[in-house]
Amino acid sequence: MTTTEEQAVALKNEGNKAFAAHDWVTAIDCYTKAIELNPNEPTYYSNRAQANIKSEAYGYAIADATKAIELNPNFVKAYYRRAVAYTAILKSRDALRDFKTVVKKAPNDKDAKLKLAECEKIIKKVEFFRAIEIGDEPSAAEGLDLDSMVVEADYDGARIDKKMTPEFITDMLERFKNGKKIHKKYVYQIILAVKKIVYDEATMVEIDIEDDSQLTVCGDTHGQFFDLMELFRLNGLPSEKHHYLFNGDFVDRGSWSTEIALLLYAYKWLRPSSFFINRGNHETDDMNRVYGFEGECKAKYNERVFKLFSESFSALPLATLIGKKYLVLHGGLFSDDKVTLDDIRKLNRHNQRQPGQAGLMMEMLWTDPQTEPGRGPSKRGVGMQFGPDITKRFCENNGLDAIIRSHEVRMEGYEEEHDGKCITVFSAPKYCDSTENKGAYINIGPDYKLKFHKFDAVPHPNIKPMAYANNSLMSMT
Repeated sequence: MTTTEEQAVALKNEGNKAFAAHDWVTAIDCYTKAIELNPNEPTYYSNRAQANIKSEAYGYAIADATKAIELNPNFVKAYYRRAVAYTAILKSRDALRDFKTVVKKAPNDKDAKLKLAECEKIIKKVEFFRAIEIGDEPSAAEGLDLDSMVVEADYDGARIDKKMTPEFITDMLERFKNGKKIHKKYVYQIILAVKKIVYDEATMVEIDIEDDSQLTVCGDTHGQFFDLMELFRLNGLPSEKHHYLFNGDFVDRGSWSTEIALLLYAYKWLRPSSFFINRGNHETDDMNRVYGFEGECKAKYNERVFKLFSESFSALPLATLIGKKYLVLHGGLFSDDKVTLDDIRKLNRHNQRQPGQAGLMMEMLWTDPQTEPGRGPSKRGVGMQFGPDITKRFCENNGLDAIIRSHEVRMEGYEEEHDGKCITVFSAPKYCDSTENKGAYINIGPDYKLKFHKFDAVPHPNIKPMAYANNSLMSMT
């Protein structure tokens, strides 16, 4: 007869197998069961911390690594994993403290020394940006004379005159598929045109679906351009009668973020009243500096392109209300039950370019659902979590059928939670080439019924996710 400890070891081994298969959910479940049988074994917490890192539950990872350290203060791997989790949520000073501990306890660990140096560099960079941040910084468009900017005669792509055309988008798609770029004059034109369009939109865009139309809601695409092409192949390109809404996090992590951002913006310019974009937590400066979009803009175009994108991101709407039935926003609900749709309508997003650490904007971009009633601390370490009772009250108070949100991987590409009142849709299949999830999108017709569609990842050129991230620390996550 096996002992409790032997059963725990067997569960840990099952968890390790699931982890190796990139099935983070099963791995976490196995490690949790092992912990229930033997709560005094630090390895189980450390292993679960790593699985939580992989599933972006950085707050849980920090708690697990901390418990492992309590049980064994010399457990170097636990300090290392906690440092990585802190890095992921941009708590670089906490990460630095842990990396210093790792180097002290394992002086021959070359990788830890590299990570420590990288962490010190990040802190200096963050402090530099804080020091130069001023409220009335001039726009990156200042001094940009597009009229006199010449597109060379040997440029072999379609051209923009004064407005976007379907022909330009078709040509741009082919260029991007073949690893080509568009001329930087057109990049500037697209971003500036869309910044003006979205700046004038409401913080919560309100739309109805006409009798002969349909709307497709897409979740995170995270720079996975070739998977977005597959979504369009299966579901059709945007058109006057086929509207699209992209619910944030279209940049960072994946290495074709500029291609996706320019494509979505080109469609927004072409079809301003039938193509919609919500802001996500990755359409923000601090995330872009760590997770690759800033580096990609500089590598493919220049720093000014990143700054213009940054200005346009801060102008994006934060939510879309569909037929007064569905509120679509990137993260989720609020720490206060009194928040209404009117509060979102009144929110002046132009007074606050970045979401900060608290408030309505931060919660709209960062929060997540949980199965337990009430509210709880965030598994991410940022924002908070809300239960089915919170969702039910919010929907009842605001006359909604459901909220639709994104922000989290779902293995089937989507999930209906909270008695169907909280729906998550995620459109980046095989996320970061490391999670065996499907992608999904939702089609909504004039009857306002939700039709879910799943799709698989497709091959892409051999460029890894995070290829443009400006630090090696994020390769760990």
